[in-house]
Amino acid sequence: MAGMSDLTDVLAVLDLKETGEGRFEAGSLDEGMGTVVFGGQLLAQSLIAATRTIPDKQALSMHMVFARGATAAEPLEIAVDTMQAGRAFGSVTVTTSQGGKVCTRALVLLHAPDDDLIRHGDAAPDVPAADGLPGRDGGSPWWEIRYADGADFADPDAVGPPELRVWTRFPGAPDDVTLSQALLAYASDGFLIGTAMRPHPGKGQSLAHVSISTTVLTQTLSFHEPFSAADWLLLDQRSSYAGRGRTQGSGTVFTADGRLVASFSQVNMVRDFPAGQAPKPGERAAR
Repeated sequence: MAGMSDLTDVLAVLDLKETGEGRFEAGSLDEGMGTVVFGGQLLAQSLIAATRTIPDKQALSMHMVFARGATAAEPLEIAVDTMQAGRAFGSVTVTTSQGGKVCTRALVLLHAPDDDLIRHGDAAPDVPAADGLPGRDGGSPWWEIRYADGADFADPDAVGPPELRVWTRFPGAPDDVTLSQALLAYASDGFLIGTAMRPHPGKGQSLAHVSISTTVLTQTLSFHEPFSAADWLLLDQRSSYAGRGRTQGSGTVFTADGRLVASFSQVNMVRDFPAGQAPKPGERAAR
């Protein structure tokens, strides 16, 4: 969907078309990255498909493997297979395919939350509030992003620690637990590769798909507490390892009032392009 200007198009691709029992069809957003589908969209759609299949429960955790890229020009086929559906928990596998080839596969655990027996949670980091920070240049009105620690992803020589704290929200998002989880999944996909690059001069996020070959390989999300994606959420992220063409990073998600509501982790590929596969000057690789 080219020319996206508000949240309507985002919600449209999350409104999956049911084509059979546990089977769905979905479209994609065109976000100006060529024809490739953003991994966060695939995470969000898989979560929606899981909760549509076991509608009496909420998503608790999801682990996704990204096997190959998908094009925004063709529909996605999503197949959900139920492993177990009990009173307290349910588990499914969600496979997204295109043209007969598997693009992603996720294992999703769902649950019916219980009353507290014990309770604790990490404290939020001390960072400036989102409302006092400048918006990101070139950002979308439907997805607001503000960097809490002054990161400059446009400059590959602007080095810093392998940490990144980002405020994010989707203004006008419906007050719905599942949609909020899906939108957070969407947002969580986009920052940990750049976080891993921060300590390394000349290796910034702006060079991804240009002179550096990058992609998300796996991502895991856990949801702890209800929240609204329309409100500011802080993604407190750190890359703990980079080497052998791979990186690993993790993040915790807090509300503006300091509640820990979700966690996530990611394994990525960050390497030189193989010989003869680098994009031409002025172009970007699809994946």
